[in-house]
Amino acid sequence: MTYLFHLIEQYGLVIVFFNVLAEQLGAPVPAYPTLVITGALMHRGEYSAPVLLLTAVAAALIADFLWYLAGRRYGRKVLSTLCRISLSPDSCVRQTESIYSRWGARSLLVAKFIPGFASIASALAGTIGTSRTTFILYDSIGAALWAGLAIFLGSLFSTAIDDLLNVLTELGQYGMMLVAAGFAIFVASKWWQRRRFRMSLRMARISVAELDQLFKQGITPAIVDVRSPASQQAGRIPGARTISHQEINSFVFDAPVDQEVIVYCACPNEASAALVAKQLMQRGYKKVRPLSGGIDAWIAAGYAIDS
Repeated sequence: MTYLFHLIEQYGLVIVFFNVLAEQLGAPVPAYPTLVITGALMHRGEYSAPVLLLTAVAAALIADFLWYLAGRRYGRKVLSTLCRISLSPDSCVRQTESIYSRWGARSLLVAKFIPGFASIASALAGTIGTSRTTFILYDSIGAALWAGLAIFLGSLFSTAIDDLLNVLTELGQYGMMLVAAGFAIFVASKWWQRRRFRMSLRMARISVAELDQLFKQGITPAIVDVRSPASQQAGRIPGARTISHQEINSFVFDAPVDQEVIVYCACPNEASAALVAKQLMQRGYKKVRPLSGGIDAWIAAGYAIDS
C-alpha cells in the first residue's frame, strides 16, 4: 500500500490523466477518488491546482472528443455500442436524447455529474451535428467544473483524507485489499443493477418480418413510437403514433384493450419500448410486444417509412 501512495505522490499527474481518460472512454474505473486524493496532496506541495485541473480537463476533453468524432462518423450505431459496453442501464440513450434535445450543448456543463451521460452525450453531440467549437467550449467548461469540484473537495478535507491514507498505509497489504474490495464492489453493483434492469424487461418480441407480414395480411396493430422528437424526424413506421419523453409515465392511449400493440424505439435491447409495453400491460392490454431491433432493424430490412 505504501508503494502505491509513493506512485501517486511521484506520478500523480500521469495517473490522473490516464484515469480520467479511461473513465471518460467508458472503462469502469472511477476517476473521482483519484482527483480527490491528489487534491488533498496539494497542501504538501506535490501539485499546483491549475496544473492538476488542466491535466484532468485535457484527459476528459480528449476522450469526449473521440466519442464526438465517432458519433459524427458512425451516427446512432456508436450510441448502441456505448450502451452495450456501459454498466449503466440500457435506457441511457433515451434519457440522454431527451436531456440533450431540451438543453442542447449546454447539457454538457453538467454531463459528467450524471451517471452514464457524459460519453453518450458526447457521441450524441457528434451524431446530431453540434459544431466542434460549441462542443469543445461547453465540454471544456463542464470538465473543469467536474474536476474542479473534486480537487476542491480534496483540498477542503485534506486532513481527513490524510488520516485515512495513513490508516491504509499502516494496514499494508490489508489496506490494498480493502481498496481492491471497494473497487470490486463498485463494479459488481453496477453490473447487478444492469442485469436486474434487463431482466425486468424480458418479454416476447415481434420481429420486423412478422410485423410486415401482419400488414400484408390486412391486420393493423396499434404502433407506438417512443423515440425522441429529434429521432422521429428521420421517419416513422407507417401509422405509428408518438409518445414524447414528458408523457412516458402519463400518456393517453385510447386503442381497444384487445387490439395488438407494437412498441418500438432505437435503443439497445428495446429498453424504452419494453418500459412502455410494461405500462400498457399494467393498464390491461394483453397483446403488447416491443419490436425487436426497433426502427433500425425495420429500415435495414428495407421496409417503408413515413417522413
